[in-house]
Amino acid sequence: MARINLLPWREELREERRKRFLLTLVGVLIVSVGLVVIADQVFSSAISQQVARNDYLGKQIAIVDERIKQISDLKARRQQLVERMRIIQDLQGNRQISGRIFEQLARTLPDGVYFTEVKMAGKSLAITGAAESNNKVSELMRNLDASDWFDAPSLTEVKATTAGQLDQANVFQLTVRQTRPVVVEGAK
Repeated sequence: MARINLLPWREELREERRKRFLLTLVGVLIVSVGLVVIADQVFSSAISQQVARNDYLGKQIAIVDERIKQISDLKARRQQLVERMRIIQDLQGNRQISGRIFEQLARTLPDGVYFTEVKMAGKSLAITGAAESNNKVSELMRNLDASDWFDAPSLTEVKATTAGQLDQANVFQLTVRQTRPVVVEGAK
């Protein structure tokens, strides 16, 4: 029988497989490191893009917040202007009423009576004056009650004072409510 030594061939094949395995292992290791580096760059790029988006959104939110603040300031100013316009319109509407009140006060004033002070608080008038007699004060109160512009005269105080030996006057205080006359429909 012939002796054939197959060991060196097997040894060479084993050595060849080991080299191929190591070469494949190094290749897989290089490819793995390359994939990790590429994945890191992709994730870093995605993170930096998201950070850029977040910064952009933060700036836009700040701009919108500023605009919202400006809008609320403008609304407050608008409300103040509307309130001023309403007050001015009320004053314009009541301007004629003040003249009518003074006209009615003059019309209701009997001879021998004069006013020293007239104060208006809301719809109430406080009148201070002097009269020759108590009858003149009563006549003034009847005239005020009969007027369309006044209602419920109430005498607060009447004092008889002597300014000199010949002059004798009654000082009075009364209050009356201001009303608007009722407009009859059909009559102009």
